[in-house]
Amino acid sequence: MVEPGPEAPAAERTRDAETALKRLGFARVRPHRKAGSEHDVSFWVQEPGFPRRTFPVFVPPSETSALSDRIDRWLRIGAGTAAQRRRAIFVAPSDTVAEEAFDRLAGRETAELYGAVSILVLPREDIERSGHFHLRRASPAEVLRVATGVVVGLFRRAQAAESGSQIDFEEMLGALRSQFGLDVHRSLGVESDEDALFLLYQLALKDAYAPGDGGANLHTLVLKPTGPAARLPWFAA
Repeated sequence: MVEPGPEAPAAERTRDAETALKRLGFARVRPHRKAGSEHDVSFWVQEPGFPRRTFPVFVPPSETSALSDRIDRWLRIGAGTAAQRRRAIFVAPSDTVAEEAFDRLAGRETAELYGAVSILVLPREDIERSGHFHLRRASPAEVLRVATGVVVGLFRRAQAAESGSQIDFEEMLGALRSQFGLDVHRSLGVESDEDALFLLYQLALKDAYAPGDGGANLHTLVLKPTGPAARLPWFAA
């Protein structure tokens, strides 16, 4: 009887990652045409609903491989050409490993992690149903800063719509999790979306470069050039 070689577990992990991503809506696609230097990519996937958004998936050769080192190499590559600055998906065996990887990368510019790194957790005990993306813990100030950017986008979309649709702050919280990979509850120390929104409201009230001056609030939106309600704090909506 021939013992399985070291490539067998790696091939199995790759199949598990492909299965989990398929369940999450990602489809396997051909390698990106400008991916010649990314020789250790396991396979490529396409984001659900966006045919032109394709991401490389990195499956470590073993579960003890240093995940943070691999992500750090990817970020250094991404600092080169614009074609390489795209999101990548890394596979980890547990949320603990994923959390440790993000902790080791905490010294990096946080903007590098947004949209550039996602960690897919595949627990060995229940890969079929438990595969999920790890949500990153961040400081309350960082969550507020990203939330304001998301709300600006929601306001612009509402303004562009003839129906004048209202802002859905639950959608904002969903974007923080799905698009930016932030664990809102853990980051803010709350247990519900209602508490998260209330805390973001309180943080936004106090975040100004001139305390006591409502016009100096860092989260004020310019809705029109002049006139009443030309400037409106997003949290007043």
